[in-house]
Amino acid sequence: MIVRRMTFAVSGVLMVLALAGVKGCGGDADAGVAQPRGSPANEVAPAAPEERRTPITRAVARVAPAVVTVQTEAVERVATDPIEQFFGGRQFSERARAGLGSGFIMRADGVIVTNAHVVSGATRISIAMRDGASFPARTLGIDEANDLAVLKIDATNLPVAPLGRSDDLLVGEWAIAIGNPYGFLLGNTEPTVTTGVISGTGRNLVGRAEGAGAYVDMIQTDASINPGNSGGPLVNGLGEVIGVNSSIYSPTGSSVGLEFAIPINRARRIAEELVATGRVRRPWLGIREAIPETTNPREALDLGVTVEAVAPGSPAARAGMQVGDRILRAGARPLRNPFDWQAVVLDLRVGDPITLTVRRGNRELPISITVADLPEVGAEKVEVLRELQLVTVTPAIRVERNLQTRQGALIYQVTDRISRDLGLQAGDVIVQINNYPIASADEAARAIDVFGSRGPVRMFFERGGRVYSTDFVMR
Repeated sequence: MIVRRMTFAVSGVLMVLALAGVKGCGGDADAGVAQPRGSPANEVAPAAPEERRTPITRAVARVAPAVVTVQTEAVERVATDPIEQFFGGRQFSERARAGLGSGFIMRADGVIVTNAHVVSGATRISIAMRDGASFPARTLGIDEANDLAVLKIDATNLPVAPLGRSDDLLVGEWAIAIGNPYGFLLGNTEPTVTTGVISGTGRNLVGRAEGAGAYVDMIQTDASINPGNSGGPLVNGLGEVIGVNSSIYSPTGSSVGLEFAIPINRARRIAEELVATGRVRRPWLGIREAIPETTNPREALDLGVTVEAVAPGSPAARAGMQVGDRILRAGARPLRNPFDWQAVVLDLRVGDPITLTVRRGNRELPISITVADLPEVGAEKVEVLRELQLVTVTPAIRVERNLQTRQGALIYQVTDRISRDLGLQAGDVIVQINNYPIASADEAARAIDVFGSRGPVRMFFERGGRVYSTDFVMR
């Protein structure tokens, strides 16, 4: 089993983020179907009495038929036998690597939602239905920054998972995770069900220390999610999908009760865009928020959102936004810190209006802005890489600069143009690009090159002991 592990320090507690369902997290696909001990294989189970049915069993019955197993195959290059190399043989060979995850059917014509990390790099994807039927799948689109992907199979009249809402969740209400942990290791294609509650909403997972990573505005639950569950639905007590299972905190790689899901409101918006256009338009207002000066993480949570820069000609500039404005609310949502602001931006749609309430001097002003598409950085990828001088974080550099992260790519020098356009500055440490943790300068350069050719890039960086993000597109 392959598990990506990311160590975090949050309020002095050390935790590990393991992304469930990464490729290689499956069981043996040839395993036989498990039978209850003492029961003949052809025996039909009697129907359960009605009095044993609960809101949970009814919710599962409503969604489980639409939950699928996502099977992937990727080709990887491996070094050949050193003796073969000595005699002039090939230095590398190729072999297939299998992976397993979960997903759910969004439309009856075969549109399926899953995590980007489940299918990233796959050369072949197939979908196993609950009844064992298998279909080849193609990718309609991937949004790696938000860890979502949409697949399509050629089938009709399929069961569809009812979609709910994630903007009115109640902490303490039922949460049900449905998926295929460890693939077919458990014996068949029937999805596994685990239950818990909504433990929290709007969670910002900010990575520090070894294997840093970050997610913004997530649903937290204690319903068990394990490798293979990635991409499966998180369901409420009414049998509606409220999130896409994505990641867990764990020191072992298995569930310890700290699980996280992407809110369905965001997942639905992204899925609809991927189906319609094959890409996600990244919402842009032209505002760069100031990074708080305090080094106290608790203080940083309540310092609000202050505008540090307004891009000329941007929607914010046209609406009258000014440097120094403090954004108090986005619509009815209060903004306490930059993470709240990033969560708002994630859920914006290009072309929609948004009203921001700002404090300017002693006055509160409403400012209405129409969301635009994120413009391209005015340079080719190779030029962007030339304008960033990166060095790998070492123990000596970490001590010298008082860094929280144990690994990453330190920005040694950056041009004024990149600093102005992306908000980066010398001394920042790149810790994650999209959902890929960065361990070295070489990894950062490769990730910018690879992800920059696929679409929008979300870069997470540490500054002053905290992690922030910036979005950009390269042509």
